[in-house]
Amino acid sequence: MEYEDQGERERVGQRPEDEPGSGVVTAFGRQLKLLRVRAGLERAEFGKLVGYAAQSIASFEQGRRIPPPRFIDQADEVLGAGGVLIALKEEVARAQYPAFFRDAARLEATAQALCVYAALAIPGLLQTEDYARAVFRMQRPLLDDAVIEQRLESRLARQEIFERRPAPLLSFIIEEVVLRKPIGGRAVLRGQLQQVLLVGQRRNVEIQVMPTDREDHAALDGPFNLIDAATGQRIAYTEVQNDSRLHTGTTKIRELESRYGILRSQALTPSESLVFVEKLLGEG
Repeated sequence: MEYEDQGERERVGQRPEDEPGSGVVTAFGRQLKLLRVRAGLERAEFGKLVGYAAQSIASFEQGRRIPPPRFIDQADEVLGAGGVLIALKEEVARAQYPAFFRDAARLEATAQALCVYAALAIPGLLQTEDYARAVFRMQRPLLDDAVIEQRLESRLARQEIFERRPAPLLSFIIEEVVLRKPIGGRAVLRGQLQQVLLVGQRRNVEIQVMPTDREDHAALDGPFNLIDAATGQRIAYTEVQNDSRLHTGTTKIRELESRYGILRSQALTPSESLVFVEKLLGEG
């Protein structure tokens, strides 16, 4: 991922040391093994105590698999680590995302508000498990099954944003064609449309549909997000072909803010959009 600030760019988020097998994941694995051995537990014994197979424990210790947050909590308690493993949980959690998305995921998790324009697929925050799995299975080059399940778990974990208090303000503008695209099959799409209706009824969420037959369109350059960070700073996120960029420069932010505002005026209203989605369900 790149940060862009008034013309200056800093390459971040694509550091080899953060990939599984090295960096913080490897450091966590070594610490886990040290604590397990100190406790006098074989992998199988320890696995039974935390609900994981010995093979999974080996993968965690060798840095080949990123441990989920609940495992880290359980391991810290079972091994009497006194918070040593939990202290690494946030950095380990960052490593579960593709390198190009890690910084955006960190900002999103604590954002005060989000504005999301989706032109290719249903936004990750709105995706059902079946739809998200289908999206990952379609990626080329093909992802390993273990990677798909890891990314699926991390994507669904992002949806905890809907349970946060105080609730962040969330705005989504979705192209009509996205809502008609049967990713995963018709049954999966139907479940996804039902999910959009369900989330759209939340008081802090506005979902708008951009009809395909609109003659005016303010965002033909592609999808983007606006993030109101916990610090009060507004940041823009753009992504194409796994090449992403975080924009903090005033000029770029104002440009995308203006674009999003015009797009909202061109799209259906939130209430009209929910009615539109209900009609799509009726067609199916």
